Amino acid sequence: MSTSTSPTAGAPAAPTRALNLSRTLATAGRVLRQLRHDPRTIALMLLVPCLMLFLLRYVFDGSPRTFDSIGASLLGIFPLITMFLVTSIATLRERTSGTLERLLAMPLGKGDVIAGYALAFGTLAIVQSALATGLALWFLDLDVTGSAWLLLLVALLDALLGTALGLFVSAFAASEFQAVQFMPAVIFPQLLLCGLFTPRDNMHPVLEAISDVLPMSYAVDGMNEVLRHTDMTATFVRDVLIVAGCALLVLGLGAATLRRRTA
Repeated sequence: MSTSTSPTAGAPAAPTRALNLSRTLATAGRVLRQLRHDPRTIALMLLVPCLMLFLLRYVFDGSPRTFDSIGASLLGIFPLITMFLVTSIATLRERTSGTLERLLAMPLGKGDVIAGYALAFGTLAIVQSALATGLALWFLDLDVTGSAWLLLLVALLDALLGTALGLFVSAFAASEFQAVQFMPAVIFPQLLLCGLFTPRDNMHPVLEAISDVLPMSYAVDGMNEVLRHTDMTATFVRDVLIVAGCALLVLGLGAATLRRRTA
């Protein structure tokens, strides 16, 4: 006697779909079209880091060496913060409006969705990082020993890390206000422990150990390597790989928060 199983019995899990380039690009295109109609968000992402660097330069107008010592670090930190804030709020809107749920009801994998969002915001991160780096180096006279391209690389990876963190934390917020509240929890501790205000090896051993596992610490270390060395160092490569690896890890965790709801 043969037995048959109903398609709905036991609620079998949907098969895992491989990442599809055309679907990813379609998702990214949709997000970029929506952002194009939101000039305030575009201004926040592209202009605020430049404005902060401009203000910082003239805050230390009488002490250009101080700007040189911290400007490179903030060139990576400002894009990370703005991309985190904008991405978390924008993605939360997609979640609460039901857009993400409708997308997942289509033949679209979680990887396609998260990669599409990352690609869209990552495109803006490239523009943002290029504007901030160009402003700092060629208008504000930030003095760095290493290559401007290496500085741009770290700034871009920092912005992508902020994007990944924003995508991830949007799953745990029920409103835009709650999304903003994640900034003190996710960003501020890293800002205090990243080595911007004091070398990390001067901190209490417990805080130094915590800073060793925070990605912003390696973003600042990478910027400092470009600031001090003419060539690419092994420490710089390590820092870049850690920041990139953390961004990919957080994107994977963000994909895991996407659920198909049937109720």
